[in-house]
Amino acid sequence: MPHVERGMIVGLFGGSFNPPHQGHLLVADIALRRLGLDQLWWMVTPGNPLKSRTQLAPLDQRLAACERLAEDPRIKITAFEQALNTSYTAKTLEFVRIRHPDVHFIWIMGADNLASFDRWQRWQKIATTFPIAVIDRPGSTLAYLSSKMARTFDYARVDEEDAGVLWRKKAPAWTFIHGPRSALSSTALRAAADES
Repeated sequence: MPHVERGMIVGLFGGSFNPPHQGHLLVADIALRRLGLDQLWWMVTPGNPLKSRTQLAPLDQRLAACERLAEDPRIKITAFEQALNTSYTAKTLEFVRIRHPDVHFIWIMGADNLASFDRWQRWQKIATTFPIAVIDRPGSTLAYLSSKMARTFDYARVDEEDAGVLWRKKAPAWTFIHGPRSALSSTALRAAADES
């Protein structure tokens, strides 16, 4: 796990990063600026239970690609979930919460994940562990209105204008952040590579 100090505001941005791309950097930039983060951890997962592992590049290759792409020193590349022997976000976040009770964490996710968030193992536990910042993605802008997570936790929605103080809120608390969107996706990049 990256080193943190008491009182820091840290974003947790998990994913397979298979491969990492400029869209990930755009989400990172928006999160760092709008949420006032001291650090943003790119938590490169060993695997995703909702996705096929057949096209998943080896973890060390994905970590190296993330390191090459993310030049901002506030972005910390980590794969500590492998040591936990889990690919379930709820378990990871619980571990982080216990390990660093004096750090203010925010779970960062793209809006494209919001539609299927209720399929994640213990998704309601995730929503009640740390505040969540949902960053807009192409084709997913309306997910914050229609997703099961958005409807279930509608009462806990924080106005986008207050995103900078999301870290002060007790979970469940979440916000949807609009902004520039990148059409890049790891799935599309893999498909293009397969065609060439």
